Amino acid sequence: MDWHRLVYGATYRLGFTPWDRGTPASGLVDLVEGPNALPRGRALDLGCGSGTNTIYLCKYGWETAGIDMVPRALEAARQNAARSGVSPRLVLGDVTRLRDLDLGGDFNLFVDVGCFHTLPVKLRDKYVESVSSVAAPGATLFLYAFSPGRLAPMKSGTTQDEIVARFTRWTLTSAGASPDGTTAPGWRGASARYFGPREYRLHRSS
Repeated sequence: MDWHRLVYGATYRLGFTPWDRGTPASGLVDLVEGPNALPRGRALDLGCGSGTNTIYLCKYGWETAGIDMVPRALEAARQNAARSGVSPRLVLGDVTRLRDLDLGGDFNLFVDVGCFHTLPVKLRDKYVESVSSVAAPGATLFLYAFSPGRLAPMKSGTTQDEIVARFTRWTLTSAGASPDGTTAPGWRGASARYFGPREYRLHRSS
């Protein structure tokens, strides 16, 4: 994780954050505002970056925390939240060690837009254990991830088969191509060819 922290820290220093669309993921908007919207509760934005999805959830009445390992990302998130008039809890930490961060438990909604798929394979089961340990029964996980073997940061990628195999205490309820394409507005035309972004929804077993 130290190498990832250095790489992402450098991108924020340089202002090169192509994954940051500045608007919430379409799949998340559907969960919050759609015809089958989730009841409001506690939400955790995993790898929150500059806070786009965290801030969106706050605006819609969710008690929201965002976690990221990059101080500059959290600084940007705090500034963006202040400008938006909301006050999420923003925490510097490791998504594979959520129990160590005094976040509490019983989160109803987890948002992961590009976090899980960048983790080294050896840390992915730890991520699942970490998230599951603070999830309320019946919680929802919204996961946006690139397909593997594509042009993506740090050899990113995951598959539906991997997600099902690793998230054994969760049920995959939907999976499909993301309507957003890639998170970078300038790359949308190439997203289907190079990135293959997909959205997954999972339900925590009781």
